[in-house]
Amino acid sequence: MKAKTDKIFISLLFALLLVGIFVFTSASLGIFAKNETLFYSMVTNQLLLGLLGGLLAFYVFSKISYRLWKKYAYHIFVFSVIVTLLVFVPGVGFEHGGAKRWIHLFSQSFQPSELLKFGLVVFLSAWFSFSKDRAETARYGLLPFIAVLGLCAGIMLKQPDTGTFIVMTASAFAVYFVSGAKWKHIAVLFMTGLIGLLMLISIRPYIKDRLLTFIDPTRDPLGSAYQIQQSLIAIGSGEIFGRGLGQSVQKFSYLPEPVGDSVFAIIGEELGFVGSVSVVILFLLFGLRGLKIGSRAQDPFGTYLTVGIITLILAQSFLNIVSLIGIFPLTGVPLVFISHGGTALLFALAEVGIVVNISKTASRA
Repeated sequence: MKAKTDKIFISLLFALLLVGIFVFTSASLGIFAKNETLFYSMVTNQLLLGLLGGLLAFYVFSKISYRLWKKYAYHIFVFSVIVTLLVFVPGVGFEHGGAKRWIHLFSQSFQPSELLKFGLVVFLSAWFSFSKDRAETARYGLLPFIAVLGLCAGIMLKQPDTGTFIVMTASAFAVYFVSGAKWKHIAVLFMTGLIGLLMLISIRPYIKDRLLTFIDPTRDPLGSAYQIQQSLIAIGSGEIFGRGLGQSVQKFSYLPEPVGDSVFAIIGEELGFVGSVSVVILFLLFGLRGLKIGSRAQDPFGTYLTVGIITLILAQSFLNIVSLIGIFPLTGVPLVFISHGGTALLFALAEVGIVVNISKTASRA
C-alpha cells in the first residue's frame, strides 16, 4: 500500500529554508555595507540559482522514481568524477583562497564537489543493494568501499577540500554501515582513517595549524585563531535571546565569511541561545524524519539512498556548527540551507526531492 507524501518532512524542510532566507539576508548586510555590487551578485546567485532553481529541482526530483538513480548509478558517479576533475584544467577551473574547487559554467561559478557527493552516495547505495548480503564480505563490501572512497579522497584532498571530504566520508560510511558491514571491517576503516589523518597532518601544514588552534584558540589571535575567536565573541554576545534579527555587529567588520561558513555565529549573535538551539532542533527533527522515511523504504536501495542523503545534510550542518562553537577544528564547510552557495542549495534541495519521492512509496508500517 502506497504512502502519501511525508508532509511533516516537507514542513521541516521549508522551516529551515525560511530560517535560511531571513538569516542569509541579515548576514549579507555586512557585505552590502562594503561592496554593493558583490552583495547583489551574491543575493542573485542565492535566490535565483539556489532557492528558485533548487525548489524547481526539488519538485522535479520528487516526481522522478528514485529507482531510476539505481539504473544509472555507475554513469552518474563516473560523470561526477570527470566534472570534478575539471577544476584542475587551466581555463575551466579557477582558484580562490589557495584552493581549486570551482569551475565556470554559463557565467556562474559551480562547485562540482556537490555533484561528486551525490554521485558517491548513489553509487554506493546501488552497489550495496546489488551485493545484498555479500556486503559483509571483504570482496563485495570493504574493498570496493575503500577503492571508491579512496578515489574521491585523492580528488578532494588535491583541491584541497578536507571539510567536504569529511562530509563525504561520513555519508559513505553510513551507507556502508546500514548495508551490513562487519565490525572488524569498521575497525580496519577506523585504523586506516587514523593513519591517513596522521599522514595528512605531516604533509599539510594548514591541517596541523587548525588542530593546534583548536587545542589552543589563543595561540594566534590575529592569524589562524582569528575566525574562531570572532565567532565565539559573536555567539557569546547574543546571550539568551540575541541582539535581534539584523542587529549583528560582528558581520560588519570582524567576522570572516559572515554569509558563508561563519553564518551560525550570526545566528547565535542575533537570535541568541534560544534561536541557535531552535535551529539545531530543526535539523535534528529533519534528520530523524528523513531516517524514518529510509527505514520504511520498499527496497534496500531506497533505504541506503535516504540514509546517505540525510547523512550528507546532517554531517555538513553539524560539522559547521560544532566548528564555530569551538568543539571541533574549523573545516570551512557551509551550513546547509542557510549559508551562501547557490550550487550547494540547488543540490541539497534536489537530493531532498529524491527522499520525498522515496517517502511516496514507503510502507505505512
